[in-house]
Amino acid sequence: MTSRVLIVDDTGYNLKVLFDLLSQESYEVLVAQSGKKALEILSVTEPDLILLDVMMPEMNGFEVLKKIKITSVWRDIPVIFLTAKTNHESLVEGFQLGAVDYITKPFQSDELIARVNTHCSLRKAHQDLQKQHTELERAYDEIKMLQSLLPICFNCKKVKDDKGYWMKLEEYLSNTMHVKISHGLCDDCLKMLYPQEAERILTSRDSI
Repeated sequence: MTSRVLIVDDTGYNLKVLFDLLSQESYEVLVAQSGKKALEILSVTEPDLILLDVMMPEMNGFEVLKKIKITSVWRDIPVIFLTAKTNHESLVEGFQLGAVDYITKPFQSDELIARVNTHCSLRKAHQDLQKQHTELERAYDEIKMLQSLLPICFNCKKVKDDKGYWMKLEEYLSNTMHVKISHGLCDDCLKMLYPQEAERILTSRDSI
């Protein structure tokens, strides 16, 4: 499946160069020329990677990244900073905010492609692991449900224990739950077996 990359840069020339470069590598490319536009795009689609310029007017890259990381549906999207600022403080701030990597301007095409490939692959691997985890949880829930089912013979009403033995219900309850069984007649069976006495017994019981 084709990975989707969002490029955020206020310079039209940079957007075109990056768009052409990534399109040639078969990426689906989205572009935003401001932080505000980037957030609008994120509200309707989820890229696999964001290339984010640091120095932009109105809303710089650090501010955009803060908004991405406090939004639950966006926070797991990897962000690579595009920056001409390579001083230690700026790089540390970017990583502290949640950036996974940075690329210095002017960038080398082969380096940029290599970094984009790496982080898109990591993103896909992470998503695959999440999917497998979800499927395992679903399978485990189904196993628990199956284990909780108690097979009952529709004819004689015997039940089958976890070792495959059929036995009467009272025997099963006694063996598995260690309860003492007392026998009696429900109202329906009382009426069926002893119709004449049933009305008297039930009436006297209800009057108590």
